[in-house]
Amino acid sequence: MNYRHAFHAGNFADVVKHVCLVALLRGLSRKDSPWLYLDTHAGAGRYDLRSPPAQKTGEYRAGIELVREATGSLPPALTDYLEVLGALTDTAAQQHDHYPGSPLLAAALARPQDRLVACELNPLEHAALDECLRGRQRCTVARQDGYQALAAYLPPRERRGLALIDPPYEDPREFTRLAKALIDAHRRFATGCYALWYPLKDEGPLAGLKRQLKTAGLRRLLTVELRLTPLPQGGILHGCGVLVMNPPWGFADQLRDALPVLARILAPDSGTAAVDWLVPE
Repeated sequence: MNYRHAFHAGNFADVVKHVCLVALLRGLSRKDSPWLYLDTHAGAGRYDLRSPPAQKTGEYRAGIELVREATGSLPPALTDYLEVLGALTDTAAQQHDHYPGSPLLAAALARPQDRLVACELNPLEHAALDECLRGRQRCTVARQDGYQALAAYLPPRERRGLALIDPPYEDPREFTRLAKALIDAHRRFATGCYALWYPLKDEGPLAGLKRQLKTAGLRRLLTVELRLTPLPQGGILHGCGVLVMNPPWGFADQLRDALPVLARILAPDSGTAAVDWLVPE
C-alpha cells in the first residue's frame, strides 16, 4: 500500500476516530475482566507533526489543534480524550509536536490484564510501530494483513474485546471487503465490539455496506458521523464516521453529547453531527 498516515495525522478524522476509541475502551474497562484490543491497520503508532509530510498538508491545524485551543467547558468524552493525549507526552510543547496513533492510545488505556495486537503491513510503518510499542507489556506488533488478523485473533481468549478496523480505502472494493470481514468476524465473535472508521466522500459504497450488514442480520449497529459541510462536495472528503457494533453501555449518550460540540469546534459555520442506530437491539 502507498498510503502514509503521516500526511493526515491529527486531522479532523483522527479526532473523531480517537474520541470514539477512548470512550469505547473506557466502557470496556468498567468491568474488571480483561479485554483484547485488535488494531487491523495500525500505522506507525506516533506521528511527528513538525515532519515534512505533516507540514506539507497542515491537516492537524484544522483538527487536533482546534480542539486543544477550544475555550469553555467540554463534554466528558472530549475532556477525557484530551487528557489521554496529554498523558502520553512529558511537556505541553511535546503535545503540539506529536500525535499518537490508535495503538498508542489503546496502550495508554490498557490495564495490566488487557492485551493488544496491532497489525501493519507496510514495512516502514511496521518498524516505526514496533519501536513505538517496544517494552510495553502484553503488546504484539504483527506484520500481517488486518483482515486475516480478524480471523486469526477472534474470538479472543479474554472473551471480551474491541477490534478497530481502519483501512486506507485505496482499493475501490474496500467496502465490499469490509462487509464480508465484519460479517465473518461476527460469526466467530458475536459479542465483541467492533469499530469501523469510514470516510464520507462518495457515499454510494457506504450505503451498500450498511445495507449488507443489515441484510446479514447484524444487530446493535450505531453510526457516529461528523460532516464539515452538509452536502457532498464532488467526491471530496467532507466528513467521516465510525460504525460501532455492540457499543458499551452509555457510549451512544456520550457521543450524542460530544459530537455536536466537536462539529462546532471543527467547522463553526457548517459542521453537523449525528449519532444514530442503524440497527438497534
